[in-house]
Amino acid sequence: AYQRQFGVEGTPHVGEKCYRVSHQFAVPCDQAGEHCPMRKAHDTRLPERLLHIHHTPRGPEHVDVELRPILDDGGEVIAYVERLSSVAVASVQPQQHGLVGRSAAFKDVLGALQRAAPAQIPVLLQGESGTGKELFARALHASSARSAGPLVVVDCTGLTETLLESELFGYEKGAFTGALQRKTGLAEAAHGGTLFLDEIGEVPLAMQVKLLRLIESGSFRPVGSLRTVHSDFRLV
Repeated sequence: AYQRQFGVEGTPHVGEKCYRVSHQFAVPCDQAGEHCPMRKAHDTRLPERLLHIHHTPRGPEHVDVELRPILDDGGEVIAYVERLSSVAVASVQPQQHGLVGRSAAFKDVLGALQRAAPAQIPVLLQGESGTGKELFARALHASSARSAGPLVVVDCTGLTETLLESELFGYEKGAFTGALQRKTGLAEAAHGGTLFLDEIGEVPLAMQVKLLRLIESGSFRPVGSLRTVHSDFRLV
């Protein structure tokens, strides 16, 4: 299974230590500056999950490691079950697009993203402007069960209440001067996928009440309409 996933066919590794095969370390991970999930699971008798950088014929890769100890009737560890999966949304090596990094802080955030991705609950990304929140939103969407659906990005900066409402909720024909035909809002366009509200702290105060209803129920009313529309999306 390891050979199939990480492309090490022909490389002798049966009977080798995991830190030699995966990390090319001469000593165990915890002696080389990496956390060892097996050591912690042995000490706590609890499942452990973290991100490691494994060396493969394709180069170094981020790998999500989930390890569960198997206990005997006396509570002693007799075996381990380990799941390894490559993290396709991030790279260790420089590239033009996507997430790139290998620092401890980067791996901590990437690990949190991997844990959050399978859930359906809203996610709050915090950080200064320019720190890559949209990149992480895209990675979260790509790692989720909604990856086949749309990712709709709404930039909340610089938009007036009226403009943001019409862009987010859409409008009906004749709702205002110049509304010559019905327009689908971005919230409705995100149905089946992910809605990313960038710089949500910039939303005008009066608009936040309407936005709260959207966040809580996924429901909204297009400008100039009496009907309520429901959209199934994950909010970031």
